Amino acid sequence: MSVPTRHGITFPFDGIPLLDQREIVRELVDLGYTDLWSAESGGYDAFTPLVVAAQWAPELRLGTAIVPVYTRGAHTLASTVASMCAAAPGRFALGIGSSSDVIVERWNAMTFDKPYQRVRDTITFLRAALAGEKVDETYETFRVRGFRLGIPVAEQPPILVAALRAGMLRLAGTKGDGAIINWLSAEDVRTVAPHVGPDKEIVARIFVLPIDDADTARAIGRRAIASYLTVPVYAAFHEWLGRGEELADLWRLWREGDRKGAVATIPDRVVDDLFVWGTPEACRDKIAAYAANGVTTTAPALFCGPDQLPSVLRAIAPAR
Repeated sequence: MSVPTRHGITFPFDGIPLLDQREIVRELVDLGYTDLWSAESGGYDAFTPLVVAAQWAPELRLGTAIVPVYTRGAHTLASTVASMCAAAPGRFALGIGSSSDVIVERWNAMTFDKPYQRVRDTITFLRAALAGEKVDETYETFRVRGFRLGIPVAEQPPILVAALRAGMLRLAGTKGDGAIINWLSAEDVRTVAPHVGPDKEIVARIFVLPIDDADTARAIGRRAIASYLTVPVYAAFHEWLGRGEELADLWRLWREGDRKGAVATIPDRVVDDLFVWGTPEACRDKIAAYAANGVTTTAPALFCGPDQLPSVLRAIAPAR
């Protein structure tokens, strides 16, 4: 049995006030999109935009890609998930992950310790808590004493795991209901997907630059790549994927403090691998390659201005 392909989009959209995005979200339904996937780093939190969108478009599934497991306590996370399930019954998917040392340690003054175990323990806790069980448990990475969720959850949401390398990918497919992946090429999906296993959902956040100018697209792409792939967890991921030699100068110069020089060393081929760029129509075809290689839910994150957004959403729409 294969998991059907779903067509999501990363939401909310940059440059437009959240409450002004209602008509855009309504049009997504007509265009054939099935999902909205939020993210959580330095902007909106992951849940509030989805709660708002749940009222605008009850046809869409809503998901987080992702919520860090360190930055909300066990009770707070369980209560928030249960609240989301109440706001969008049967159409919410929870994406969790370890995030990175930047967000956990630098931004939240927490210790980024045992990420694999923390994600595993969080899944175990959430399964019990969302089932209405009283949780009194000492896990490897945290302890919960005598907690019972006060909100009934009629239908447990799928729990997907943000995963990069083999261990977390296997966790996503064994204890989780699937994986959330990003910062990889369509071809890299062939390396990643087998570790998740068959009949599991694989959500891919795909970075899309609808710009038909190679110099401009690659300049934007290089800056974004440098800001992420110099984070240790992403650096290790791309070494595992086989890009260690191509990115060695980026990492060396970044450590030495030469940020401008580091960005300039990123090869064109790496940008072209990790970013979908070109005309909107060409981008649509490149997004389809991810699905062909094993992604079951695409969730493009669009790098475009608000004026360009409606036409891009239409041009890459599944209904086309």
